[in-house]
Amino acid sequence: MYLYETHLHTAPLSACARAGVRESLEYYKEAGYAGVFLSDHFIDGNVNRAIRELPYDERIRIFFGVAEEAEAIGAELGISVFSAFEMSYKGTDFLVYGIDKAWCLAHPDMDKMKKSELLRLLCEDGALVIHAHPFREAQYIDHIRLFPRLVHGTEIFNACRTDFENELAAQYCKNYGLIPFSGSDNHVAGGLKRFGGMATEMPLRDVREFIDAVRSGAAKPFVRDENGIRLL
Repeated sequence: MYLYETHLHTAPLSACARAGVRESLEYYKEAGYAGVFLSDHFIDGNVNRAIRELPYDERIRIFFGVAEEAEAIGAELGISVFSAFEMSYKGTDFLVYGIDKAWCLAHPDMDKMKKSELLRLLCEDGALVIHAHPFREAQYIDHIRLFPRLVHGTEIFNACRTDFENELAAQYCKNYGLIPFSGSDNHVAGGLKRFGGMATEMPLRDVREFIDAVRSGAAKPFVRDENGIRLL
């Protein structure tokens, strides 16, 4: 079984992260993972303040430049690194896989689009869109928003959310026939008490293989904690 972290934030690109790329990759390599998806906060979210006011093209190049550097570090360490991002809308977050720098540069209006329209466009263009921690509650979140017709799946386990929030997400996922997904939402490398992710029977060569595995059910959500690894 090959383990993949699907929800990972790193400093300094994600303003809320406390661990950098190398520290995070070293942790996952030591923990026996086959790979990670670097899903830093995108330019519409809690991205580093230093790039928030830069021109769109420059922000995109900086964002994907971090992923390119991470891939080189991963090659050095012997762990696969794939690019993704977490898109935000007033505390409602979406993990997006399969969209690259070229696509973003060709859509300079994406950060101004209505989120429902952008979600539809991403899906039409082959992205895998996962609603992250759909029932997260926090002081800065005015209300919970759900987009069941505009995503492929949802996190039924997020390592940083409560069991209550995850149970609600699992029921929501089942009721709407969405793809069950799992991720750690890791900001601190090895500093979490439990982890989530997706497991496959074969190693992944690229993001497209991951998308195909998730959509076919070949990639399974898992939890890893003090009791070991269990599939959900």
